[in-house]
Amino acid sequence: MKIVIVEDNEKIRNELSTFLKKYGYETVIIEDFNNAVEKILSKDAHLVLLDINLPQFDGYYICREIRSKSNIPIIVVTSRDNEVDELMSMNLGADDFITKPYNTQILLARVVSLLKRSYKQENNELLHHKGITLNLGKSLVIYKDKEIELSKNELKILHLLMKNKEIILSRDEIMDALWQTNEFIDDNTLTVNVNRLRKKLESIGVNDYIITKRGQGYIV
Repeated sequence: MKIVIVEDNEKIRNELSTFLKKYGYETVIIEDFNNAVEKILSKDAHLVLLDINLPQFDGYYICREIRSKSNIPIIVVTSRDNEVDELMSMNLGADDFITKPYNTQILLARVVSLLKRSYKQENNELLHHKGITLNLGKSLVIYKDKEIELSKNELKILHLLMKNKEIILSRDEIMDALWQTNEFIDDNTLTVNVNRLRKKLESIGVNDYIITKRGQGYIV
């Protein structure tokens, strides 16, 4: 899972990144705090570690803006140690709050616990890529505050593409995956389903998500 670290102290953020990588997490460090909210959301991460004392805008503003656009879990990390700060963090949408100096093992335990709570669906029922969430259990695509329901075949196609994100899948590979359901899908039916899927994504503001690679297949 990927964690975004939003911390203006270079030493702390690098140490934290190294620590989390030891436990198998992928980390992304935000170093430029201009347009921080957009930068954070563009990373398609699973969790944000957010410092309160930041240049430009403080962490409270960033927390509120992230939560208005995404349900990504947020742990606020701060040197401010009082109940008012904790209450403000939670009211603005943070999921947890930890104060500096912190024991890294305690922070890790908080991270593990929050990720388990947030992604408790089994069998990878939630997939995230390029700002959208695919809920396999409910056959829904969620983008910002909008959602759209998919048909059975649309769900299978998008699931396959997102599971293999940034890899070109040939039309034959996609049809073979659908064939395994004992339901015959011919070449024209695949085109129709992909086009319907694209239109549904566009209806909630997701444009140019499924890219056609001429002579090769599709990629997201």
